[in-house]
Formats: sequence, structure tokens, C-alpha cells
Amino acid sequence: MSQTTEPPILLRRRKNDIPDDIVLNILTRLPVKSVIRFRCVCKPWNSSITSSYFISTHLNNFAHAHDTDTDNDNGDGYIIHMPLHTRVMNSSSSNRPVCTVALDRTFDRIFEIEIPFDLPSGFSKIVGSCNGLLCLATSIDVIYLWNPSARKFKRLPDSCLGNLGVVTLGFAYHLENDDYKVLRISCCPWIRPNVPDDIEVYSLSSDSWRRVGMSLRANVKAFDNSFLLPTPLVSGALHWISRVVEGEEECKVEVIMSFDVNSEEFRMLRMPDGAMSIVRFQTCLALFKGNLAFLTFGQSEQRGGYQYSIWVMREYGVLESWNKLFVVPLERLAVCIAFTMCGSLLTLCLKTNNQEQKFVLVDTETLHGKDFDIQQPLCVATFMESLALLDGANMVSY
Repeated sequence: MSQTTEPPILLRRRKNDIPDDIVLNILTRLPVKSVIRFRCVCKPWNSSITSSYFISTHLNNFAHAHDTDTDNDNGDGYIIHMPLHTRVMNSSSSNRPVCTVALDRTFDRIFEIEIPFDLPSGFSKIVGSCNGLLCLATSIDVIYLWNPSARKFKRLPDSCLGNLGVVTLGFAYHLENDDYKVLRISCCPWIRPNVPDDIEVYSLSSDSWRRVGMSLRANVKAFDNSFLLPTPLVSGALHWISRVVEGEEECKVEVIMSFDVNSEEFRMLRMPDGAMSIVRFQTCLALFKGNLAFLTFGQSEQRGGYQYSIWVMREYGVLESWNKLFVVPLERLAVCIAFTMCGSLLTLCLKTNNQEQKFVLVDTETLHGKDFDIQQPLCVATFMESLALLDGANMVSY
């Protein structure tokens, strides 16, 4: 988190008052709900709590607490999922869809959170998650930023690109400017195969979209097919799979594209050696314990079986550091949903003639699989308590 100026003095000290710095330190270690209540104590407290210094310190404290306490069940550092259909009912009479918060290591259900805004289409996905802030998008490109723990959300302005084609989205935190950005790439590979992609970036600080250009000589077309996984954010850059047209014969080569959130520059990364020669049904990128991961799903050497092959870039940007870590065998066709923070692989095993569809959490080291009762986890992202999005333009409280 970025460091900003020191917070304002909370209250004028009297003889027996606790020093202001100690009071502030205590407040930064309280749960979000408690901190928000303390905004009503007085104007100085409200001013301190809403400062970027306080929000950053509070987030760092809770992130550290999660790293050192694996048994924490208060909703910090866990996994949140979107249901497959946005009109799934919860136990109440509400028509709004519901997300489920679950433990990271076991994926046991903790509680459910009702989505507080209307999603105007039958499909939606989690674009990404940063510092407790979720970015949700619908099939018609309505985008929301949402902080469930602070009970705040906002709808982003409409695109500045005009008519949108096939869209790739990414969500990131810009550390240097203490800002949040959404990347949107629109391409029409069938209608306009030789026309460059349209690209725009939304900044929360300015609450607006603006066009950006891709300064690469190659003809790049985004086609990322990992629509179930949030676009991985690694070393301050978003990543997705694209096709590059090369040579006079216009051969199409698959590459990994990256977008640096700070410099807003694009870069092409090479796939792992040997990965593209595998006969595969699914290819996608993911975040594996903070590193960029490349996954392929296809038939195994054993007749009738399938497998996920997983490469990890050990040192970011060093192409020689791609390392094939795991091969996860599966008995039937499956789709990768996510990696948990401890490295387990969540898959959707598809329905067959004699077996029902089910979700399986696979330990990538022991290869032990666990079925669980959470239904329809189409999109999965990390979740933690934070005060991000506490104030700002066009913010809605609920």
C-alpha cells in the first residue's frame, strides 16, 4: 500500500487522554464494521478514518494478520465466488444473486453475501480482486466496483470506445498512485481482422475512461479464453493470452500479453517451452502463489484419462524461469475455475452419461481431491476485509 502524509490529529489531548497515535493504532486493528461505526464519534475521527494513510495501514494490518493466522474465520483472506446464474435465490425473499465466502485451505462455507446492485444480464463474472475490492462485469459490459465488508459500491461510466466487440477485462491496484484501474480491450477478429484492438483504461481517482495505444509493431489480437478466471495481476502487470500475426504468410502465434499498470506499456512474453506442442482442450493463465502460471488441459498418456499441466514463472519476466511444476490427473473432462491462495486447484468436472457435474478441490502436491457442497462457483477471487472505496464520487452505501 502507498504511504501518504500523516493522519490529522484525532482530538486535542487532555490530561488523562490516551495519546493520539495509540488511539489511531488501535483503530487500524479493528474490523471494518467497527471502524465505520467510529466515524460517527466526531469529525476528527471521521477525517482520520477516511484518510488514505489510515486505509492503507488498516489493510496492511489485516493482511499481516491473515498471513500469520491460518485459522482466522472472520472473512479475511478467503475465497469468494459468483453463482453461475445471477438470478439464484438466497434463503430470503430477495431476487438478488448471492456470493459465498469460504475458507481458503478447505473451501468450507463461512457465510453468504447478497449482491446489492442489479445485474442487467443473465451472466456476470468477477474481473478481479484487489485489497478487498471486487470488480464485477456483465455480458453487456456493465462494470461495478464493490466492497462487501464496507458495504459500498459504484457503477463505472460507460465505455468511451463506442461499439464493443469481444472484450477482455482486467482489474489492478496502482501502488505508486494509490489508485485502482480497469483495463478493457475490445477486438473484432472476424469482422475487422486487420484492425488493431481498441484499448481503454479506467482510473478510480479520475472516475473516467481514456483510450491508450499499444506501441507494438505486431498485429496483436486478444482472445483470452480463460473467462472463468480473473485476469492475473503479477508484478504490477495484467496478463492474458493473445494471437500475433507474423510473417508474410500471416501465421498466427499464441503469446502472453502483459499490461504494466504503472507505465501503461504493453509487452509480449513467450509461452513455456514445449507447452504449445501438447494436444489440449483448454489453455489459460492464472495466479499461483503470487507467480504467473500457465495451464493446459488435455488427454493424458493413460487411455481415457485427462490431465492439467501447470507451468510457473519462478522469476517474473525471465522466460528461462518457466518451470513445469505439476501434472494433475483427472478421470473426466474438467474446467479450471481457480487456484486457491495455498495452491490447490479448483475444477469443474463436467457431466457424463453416468456421473453428475461436480466441483473438486485438488491438492496439487498430494493430488488428493475433495468434493464440496458449494454450488455453481463460476468465478473465484480472493476476499479480505478492507476500507477501500470508503468515500468518493458516485459511491452508493447500502
